[in-house]
Amino acid sequence: MGLGLINGLPAHVLLVHVVVVLVPLAALVLVSCACLPRVGRRFGLAMPVLALAALVSVPLATEAGEWLERHVEGDPLVRRHTELGDGLLPWAVGLFVLAAAVWWVQRQATTAVPDRAPAGWVRSAPVRTAAVVLSLLVGVGSTVQVYRIGESGAKAAWHDGYSATAHPRSEG
Repeated sequence: MGLGLINGLPAHVLLVHVVVVLVPLAALVLVSCACLPRVGRRFGLAMPVLALAALVSVPLATEAGEWLERHVEGDPLVRRHTELGDGLLPWAVGLFVLAAAVWWVQRQATTAVPDRAPAGWVRSAPVRTAAVVLSLLVGVGSTVQVYRIGESGAKAAWHDGYSATAHPRSEG
């Protein structure tokens, strides 16, 4: 069992678009929420849910890509694309873990008892700084990895599929 075809098209060709949208979007939201606590309060639980959706989309696209790889001719460009694609899951896991952690810490800070000094987000500079730095690293790293995978996939799919010069149209 696995993801092969959807309406006659390789599922990978369709599912990869979900990854290309959700992973950079989750990275952008994570960095925004880590850097700006008020943004984090507005997003609330939506941030880790978005990161979870991005995480789930990665193995789905990868599995569909493995099916597709078995159904195309062997090619070094396809192998390179596959190798790069296999490296995205750890980045997606990092996005989700950080999104959940940032959400949880911000939530704890906002639900702290007003009488006590909260060990929360706004007053804990080392925690906030670490979250911002880690979010930037994982956000940029995951987005760059998505770009690298997409570029290698486009090269693998199109390297012999078009001509640099236009073909004359036949008039009939």
